[in-house]
Amino acid sequence: MAGDGGVDESKRATLRRFAALGASSPLVRFSSDDSDSDARSAIAGYVSTTPGAHFSKIRDDLQLGTGETQHHLRELEGEDTVESRRDGDYRRFFLAGEFTEREKVALGYLRRETPRGMLVALLRDPTLSAGDLADRVDVSRPTVSKYAAELEEAGLLDREDYTVAVPETLLVLVLRYADSFGDEAAALARESADLVSYDP
Repeated sequence: MAGDGGVDESKRATLRRFAALGASSPLVRFSSDDSDSDARSAIAGYVSTTPGAHFSKIRDDLQLGTGETQHHLRELEGEDTVESRRDGDYRRFFLAGEFTEREKVALGYLRRETPRGMLVALLRDPTLSAGDLADRVDVSRPTVSKYAAELEEAGLLDREDYTVAVPETLLVLVLRYADSFGDEAAALARESADLVSYDP
């Protein structure tokens, strides 16, 4: 709620939390004249912990205005702190130079609820069929088929046997950013020791 000075304390706390993340990350670079901008630091911090987030998600989660978000993202891109790529109707944002093109594509799909649910389910249990996936993700089989076709075209899934095409890439991204992907990803992260074995 707004305090005596008319400043929304919840917004201020959110900006400070993500600004601290941006300031502490060795991957985030600011030009000297912009280092005092809480909003810009917050956006960089948010993108560092939530790579692949789209514009509206950044704006809404940080409680910023549309113009303010656009301005700071433009500045961050101009400084080569943040980069973006078009993903259908969305523009997704990443720390500059941090991800390969394949990882950016994968993060874009992991930011969508149904494709993420399918990929996480298949990482947990590679034997699932299309019908099993529909039950697990709680969508119809045609919906599974639609997203499976998209995931196959993106190089993330082999639709013939519903096998994840790049399991290592996806697993690393899910584990690294599990907190930003929701409960299923967090559960997968907790189980990761059982999924990954090292046998020299």
